[in-house]
Amino acid sequence: MWQDAESRVYLIQQLHTTTALGNSAISVDNKLKVEACREQEHKLSALEMDLSAARQEGFVSKERPENDSTRSKKRLLAVIGIITTFGRKKNRDAIRKAWMGSGAALRKLEEKGIVVRFVIGRSANRRDSLDREIDNEHRQTDDFIVLNQVEAPEESSNKIKFFFVHAVESWDAEFYVKVNDDVYVNIDTLGATLSAHSDKPRVYMGCMKSGQVFSEPTHKWYEPDWWKFGYAKSYFRHASGEIYALSRALAQFISINRSILRIYAHDDVSAGSWFIGLDVKHVDERKFCCSPSSTGSICTAI
Repeated sequence: MWQDAESRVYLIQQLHTTTALGNSAISVDNKLKVEACREQEHKLSALEMDLSAARQEGFVSKERPENDSTRSKKRLLAVIGIITTFGRKKNRDAIRKAWMGSGAALRKLEEKGIVVRFVIGRSANRRDSLDREIDNEHRQTDDFIVLNQVEAPEESSNKIKFFFVHAVESWDAEFYVKVNDDVYVNIDTLGATLSAHSDKPRVYMGCMKSGQVFSEPTHKWYEPDWWKFGYAKSYFRHASGEIYALSRALAQFISINRSILRIYAHDDVSAGSWFIGLDVKHVDERKFCCSPSSTGSICTAI
């Protein structure tokens, strides 16, 4: 639309010049410009209609969705999305008990500027027993983000993408954090670490790594697009998937460009790929490196 608008300004000027000629002869060149101008006007009108329809369907909004978080003048420190799936209630209950809290404790955490939610999609067979179990659990705990996205291993990258889209459009925060549901998080350490980087505009923070790209279809970590990574078969630098954080500008970037962001077989690789070529500060924070005995770190693997 931006490019069309620039062209349209020039072409309208040409149209006005041509119109001022009255009944005098119009050159072929000017005639083509008039037709091009009319075509641009038609395109702009069509785009405006598409934009209006998208707003009505909820895909685009003029204003941030209104809720308790967005009405608050004070910006949150972080929105944490714990990526979970069907059949993992035991993990979720353990997380609620260990560090997330529930009920009043969860709301008290939000008053301190940190929102925590479990993130899950929908069953491929909508409204089946899997969906009903999550709906029932959500009614009891009120701590889920349920995405309109099929819950499946091959959809993990899309799931992560739409978590960030939902989070940045629902809450105004300094950071948006992705966490797996087999990780315990030290909220105080996480909050202090994020606060130390809140003055930087575009931060991608985590336990940075590279790693081998596997081209064998039978391998657990097979990458169908392995050929794109060259003869060395090595991934670019990206944050390990257990936990990583994005500053608000990067989450907004994902939301705006959701329809054209490339995804790979693994969600941590996909997230890292979205920031290649951008002026982003990659923060290799070793406190984000999880292990069963991560003393002094942000996370501990279950």
